[in-house]
Amino acid sequence: MSTSELFLRQATVFISALAYWAGVGVQARRIRRHIGRSPNVKPRGNKERFLWAGWILVVLGWIIQPFVVGSGSTPPWLRLNTSLPHWLTLIAGGLLVLVGHVGTLQCYAAMGDAWRMGVNHKEKNELVTRGPYRRVRHPIYLFQIVLLAGAACLLPTVLSLVIMVVHIVCVWIKALDEESYLLAVQGQPYRDYMNRTGRLVPASGQKGEESR
Repeated sequence: MSTSELFLRQATVFISALAYWAGVGVQARRIRRHIGRSPNVKPRGNKERFLWAGWILVVLGWIIQPFVVGSGSTPPWLRLNTSLPHWLTLIAGGLLVLVGHVGTLQCYAAMGDAWRMGVNHKEKNELVTRGPYRRVRHPIYLFQIVLLAGAACLLPTVLSLVIMVVHIVCVWIKALDEESYLLAVQGQPYRDYMNRTGRLVPASGQKGEESR
């Protein structure tokens, strides 16, 4: 892998991470202005604090890895896997990063002012089923995974895989927690929604037919 190609990969991963989390910050401020209070940014309870700790590790790894990844004398978990086709991982990584960002913006648009970072059991928001939410209950988490998959293609290291695994565990726990809350406040409409959608991937078979 040439120096210029490595720089392109590093820059793409770093800029994608910076752009994503800067976008989250902009979204949180925008919603705060619209609703007049915080969109549940501060973690509530030990479970959310645990998840935040996991996500902080994910964010730090995502942002810092491009500066330390390499080969030769670097630790094994930071060495690039050079056995994979360079052109394939470069193209696949770039496309996945692009899809992740575009999909996230579509989710923000579909959610509108109902977007929240955490769960507040004292509030009841609109049940959003439009856009990416028509087939997937947690598409924002899905597109986060897509972004991290793109980063792993661009910088194929053991650390990239660890970051993905930690993130998937965190979003799975968070998704279950959100679904429990929404079942409690939305009742049967949310149960029906669950029956025709998938948690992180589109539903298939009978469920998929019901969603059309």
